[in-house]
Amino acid sequence: MRRHIGGPMTFSTMGMLLSTSLFIYAAWLTSIVFCASNGLHNLLIAAAMFFPVGVVHGVGIWFGGW
Repeated sequence: MRRHIGGPMTFSTMGMLLSTSLFIYAAWLTSIVFCASNGLHNLLIAAAMFFPVGVVHGVGIWFGGW
């Protein structure tokens, strides 16, 4: 693995940032939609106010943790 110091952002860095951002947003959105459709209002408020709660819950839904 090569360390890039200075200069413009490389395509691999841009791709990794984009894919990570999309993964996090999709997990958060999954949590919001799941809570809204199943009537889990307390968890919906927590997931909407505290972003990491929604992300962890969304990933948990994907992998069947809860």
